Amino acid sequence: MIRFLQTDNRLVKALLVVIIGAASVSMVVYLIPGLMGMGASSSDTFAVVYPHWYSRFFASGATVSQTQVEKVARQQLMQRNPQYADNPMILNFFEQQVGQQLVQQEIMVQEAKRLGIDVTDSDVRNYLRSGPTGAVLFPNGQFIGSDAYASLIANRLDMSVGEFEAGIKRDIAIRRLQALITGGVTVSNQEVREAYRKANIKIKFDYAVLSADSLRNQISPSDAELQAFFKKNAARYANAVPEERQITYFAFTTTDLPGGVPQPTQQEIQQYYNDHQSDYSIPEEAKSRHILIKVADGADAKTDAAAKAKAESILKQLQNGADFAKLAKQYSDDPGSKDSGGELGFVRRGTMVPPFDHAIFTQKIGEYTIVKSQYGYHIVQVEARQAAHVQPLSEVQSTIQATLLREKESQAEETFARQLTSEAIKNGLQKTAAAHHLQLATTPYVTQQGIIGALPDSSQILTKAFASKQGDPPQDAPTGEGYAVFQVTGVQAAHAPTFADWKSHVLDDYRNDQLPALLNQKTRELANEAKDMNDLAKAAKQLGATMKTSDEITPAGQVPDLGAVGQVAPQLFNLAVGAISGPINTPNAGVVAKIIDKQEPTAEEIAKNFDQTRDQLLEERRNDAFSIFASNVLAEYRKHNLVQFNTKAQNPQIPGM
Repeated sequence: MIRFLQTDNRLVKALLVVIIGAASVSMVVYLIPGLMGMGASSSDTFAVVYPHWYSRFFASGATVSQTQVEKVARQQLMQRNPQYADNPMILNFFEQQVGQQLVQQEIMVQEAKRLGIDVTDSDVRNYLRSGPTGAVLFPNGQFIGSDAYASLIANRLDMSVGEFEAGIKRDIAIRRLQALITGGVTVSNQEVREAYRKANIKIKFDYAVLSADSLRNQISPSDAELQAFFKKNAARYANAVPEERQITYFAFTTTDLPGGVPQPTQQEIQQYYNDHQSDYSIPEEAKSRHILIKVADGADAKTDAAAKAKAESILKQLQNGADFAKLAKQYSDDPGSKDSGGELGFVRRGTMVPPFDHAIFTQKIGEYTIVKSQYGYHIVQVEARQAAHVQPLSEVQSTIQATLLREKESQAEETFARQLTSEAIKNGLQKTAAAHHLQLATTPYVTQQGIIGALPDSSQILTKAFASKQGDPPQDAPTGEGYAVFQVTGVQAAHAPTFADWKSHVLDDYRNDQLPALLNQKTRELANEAKDMNDLAKAAKQLGATMKTSDEITPAGQVPDLGAVGQVAPQLFNLAVGAISGPINTPNAGVVAKIIDKQEPTAEEIAKNFDQTRDQLLEERRNDAFSIFASNVLAEYRKHNLVQFNTKAQNPQIPGM
């Protein structure tokens, strides 16, 4: 399936913007320290925002519910990292982030009300039609209907129309507040020209690179120096050798199960099929192919008209009998499908971007249609459709049988493990292993991050072993191919190594400690030598640096060994042609550069891009101004304790996340 045609969930993204007020609140200092304040009592209350000091006495604050926080957090997590959606710790962390975002948003809404900003139902209707949801809710200018609208909001966002439109009201209010606060922000023509000039200067340079790795190997301390370093840093090495444990265990796999594993019966297969009908439901699908004439969303009228005319020309060729596959290979701008003749295969409803999705599930099979999406113009042909249906048992029987067999194996292994563990607690590991013809083994001392080579997966047995004490009763743990029953039979506590045992590690640490100063020194010597001789290449040869040449780059460009030049070495753009830079230090290299070419944008280029640059610069200034305003408002709310959090609903944040 071509990636850019798959649904970008514009509705969902637009709604998340509405829900958390990202257009404005994201510019506020994130998770502002000290925002957490007094406690609110209701179990479904995350926080209450009071617009005035006296609002607390009348309980007239705006509530951010715990239910709302949890819902938005799960939606965000599904959008950004769906693989963690069922991880309670990460979900909890997201809830704390989202909760504070929603509180910040509510504070901005209250400030908008205080300044007389009002949002009507008519404003909401206009937004639904003309905003980011317009293409979905009003395809071809026609409303999809109240029932379809409610169903869409419920299915995509798990909320009611009322909740959704209340979110839109809040978003409009914050946008208007931002417009009010930043309405007086301006930029001068000179500032616009200078901003464009700085962003579009192009330079090319030779540069000498001193590799940190090569210098590291030049650091060769004596044994006496290393021993002194080891002694001086005794605290660093106090527990350098981690705790290790010796484990005695026996393991079994499915083949060792007494009596084997019974095969699933036909009745069990039928029952599983009956209980899991939804798993075998195939929604409506459509098979289509397309030819894309790409045009950027928001392109000027001339560019858009040219793309549309090209699409109409191709459509006429198809209507006159031309070969679709040949035209797709010749004209399509979709690299994912053009080589296969534009074929997209079968897709489910809702998979593609909305205009395309609507076309392939409504137009007649075999007909050609031009569809406009944010990617350009698509010449679309629907080749076939399949109605929604449930797969018959005959198609999925082998899959169900394998699933049931795995379940039976897992259950039988777990039951046998519990039985063996009970026997081992009573009779000991050795007698239990012998009674069941299983091999008893003892590991060498191993760390918690180590492995037990004889087991397919020893992670769980090691986790349990390091949570136990020597001599604790036997336990069991899965091994990836069965179970092991084990007991901790030895413990070596974490301790400091001897110098002789740890010498190689001490050498690495010594070199890492000395390297930054050495790299800085050598790079400074390289820069001084190159300037004295006015010859970077000669100086590089004398000091063992490697010469390289950059491409022509702007401040946004990347260069090997330097990275983003505009961030790491912005001074290069101020140097004249022929000038040699001072030392430039990065984590992995020292660099000295010589400018060999420099081009500044012409007056014509600046004039051509003046409006766009002004808009970008103005947007940045407005964002900065609103961020300062919002931060000041939040500071006032903290100062006067106008936000109360439900401490029972708060969970600790995860350090380091």
